[in-house]
Amino acid sequence: MSKTAFVTGGTGFVGSHLVETLLKRGYSEIRCLIRSYPKWLMGMNIVSIQGTLNDSSVIKSALQGVDYVYHLGALTRARYWDEFYDANVTSTANLIRHASSANVSKVCVVSSLAVAGDTGTLIADESTECHPISMYGQSKLDMELLLQTLDLPMVIIRPPVVYGPRDLDLHTFFSAMKRGICVVPNNDAGLSMVYVEDLVRGLIDATESDQTTGHTYYVGNSDVTVTWEALREATESALHKKSTLIRLPRRLILPLGILSELGARLFGQYPPLNREKAREILHTTKLCSSDKAYQDFGYTSMVSLSDGIQETIRWYQEQGWIK
Repeated sequence: MSKTAFVTGGTGFVGSHLVETLLKRGYSEIRCLIRSYPKWLMGMNIVSIQGTLNDSSVIKSALQGVDYVYHLGALTRARYWDEFYDANVTSTANLIRHASSANVSKVCVVSSLAVAGDTGTLIADESTECHPISMYGQSKLDMELLLQTLDLPMVIIRPPVVYGPRDLDLHTFFSAMKRGICVVPNNDAGLSMVYVEDLVRGLIDATESDQTTGHTYYVGNSDVTVTWEALREATESALHKKSTLIRLPRRLILPLGILSELGARLFGQYPPLNREKAREILHTTKLCSSDKAYQDFGYTSMVSLSDGIQETIRWYQEQGWIK
């Protein structure tokens, strides 16, 4: 049966991989909301919808005849709470209301492990009480709570750290490794990561499954924990280069985040390492279990850390992001 999808955030890192996979899955039509430039979607067989989530007439028209909505559009970095709330809560609620009016079959909303926050546990699962400590995490949790009040079949996915080709956030880590420096937080158990192809497969499978409606899932790597030592070894192997390990004292992480933020402000930017991200590194739960996703719709990660890092580094080198 032919399927039509409407995708927000399709021009981004994860969104563009999702669109590629939907095309491979045989979706007959994929409509992508594009603010201005198609970026990674250039050349793909999509229907470009010019506008933003605030353009009600555009969204209403774009949702007609749509089977599935994949909502990945979000604001991940900002200085002020109002920016997060408008982008991640208000805009999402407006989209869901329009989707309900259009009788869309199901909506997949991408949230984040950042909603977990300071849980007091090492590994979060769907039963873990959330206490976000960043504005981003709080906005995503507020979004989830609001969605629970809206009447439309949907599934919410909370990914941990996502990596793969086109990712910018971990590019800084890999670039430093290329220069022979590996900086990691001291006394840190590691983190959950998911290769982008595994994540988008999980998004689609969760959306198309009848068992997931009304549920929230963590979708990460099946092994749960990626230690910094394992990440370092995989990166060294992909780069064919050894690195010097620097264990950063935890007391320095917040000051570095503040300095990074202040320095980037001189250039009108907001960097990946900022005071909010520093607090997350220090205090949030960074591990999550995908057991519920496995039980309900058979999700398992298929790409090993070594293979995923190898492919990511290869792509960076091809694009000249790492030389």
